[in-house]
Amino acid sequence: MTLSAVVIQRVLASGLDPDDTERAVRGALDEDLRYGPDVTSAATAAPDARAVAVVMAREPGVLAGVPVALAVLDAAGIPPGKAEPLHTDGDRIEAGTEVLRIRAPLRGLLGAERTLLNFLAHLSGIATATRAWADALSGTGCTVRDTRKTTPGLRQLEKYAVRCGGGQNHRMGLGDVALIKDNHVVAAGGIAAAIAAVRASAPGLPLEVECDSLTQVREALEAGATLILLDNMNLADLRAAATMAARYPSARLEASGGLRLEVARAVAETGVDFVAVGALTHSSPALDLGLDVLAG
Repeated sequence: MTLSAVVIQRVLASGLDPDDTERAVRGALDEDLRYGPDVTSAATAAPDARAVAVVMAREPGVLAGVPVALAVLDAAGIPPGKAEPLHTDGDRIEAGTEVLRIRAPLRGLLGAERTLLNFLAHLSGIATATRAWADALSGTGCTVRDTRKTTPGLRQLEKYAVRCGGGQNHRMGLGDVALIKDNHVVAAGGIAAAIAAVRASAPGLPLEVECDSLTQVREALEAGATLILLDNMNLADLRAAATMAARYPSARLEASGGLRLEVARAVAETGVDFVAVGALTHSSPALDLGLDVLAG
């Protein structure tokens, strides 16, 4: 069974892949049913009982994951016409805001509740954290980007949440962008050699080079690198790298490594174009959302 056409269109409109979204949703629902049916809901809710429920924010944040929540309900047998989104992804929401209203069979609703909230709270937490970074960088010309430090199996959804929060995706996998890191430099015998090898192997593919010293930055710029990842550099070295890169009009710089929100603006003001923040996807706390049944 596949998702309904209405939900697929909603997922597509958000920029998500329907097949990947359905795989994640069905896998999560199957985890709950792995050890048997929902015995609690079957015991407490009559077979023909119907209910109205709302998903409500219990703290302020940024919403992300509404199309995924609709996919959860659809996969659980609750058609899309029974769920009414009251806000869209990317919206700032306050505590007490209703984000989704559902009219559905009570047993199905109770069975899907936790899976729906897991996705919605997790993705909204990522979007909320990303928005804090985007706000801190506002007006500097610097953009916050994510990394590949994502939950296995949820990369597409987590990177979507970053976009909802105003951030930019870095690379989705190993094949859409080449990123030369320290171990690749060792394998190739140097930065210039690594750049030449990647360009020969994958001409035209976007390429970024990780550098952890100003000497490496100079070597990468001289070898023609146009995107350089500045790994764990202090503010003085970031400024020096920006001064070097200013002589290369097409060069862009990305700061990375242990960055904290409280220093985001100071890092941006060194002249870098991006800050890479792995914590957006690997450490953002879930946004507190709840589902309350209003009436049977």
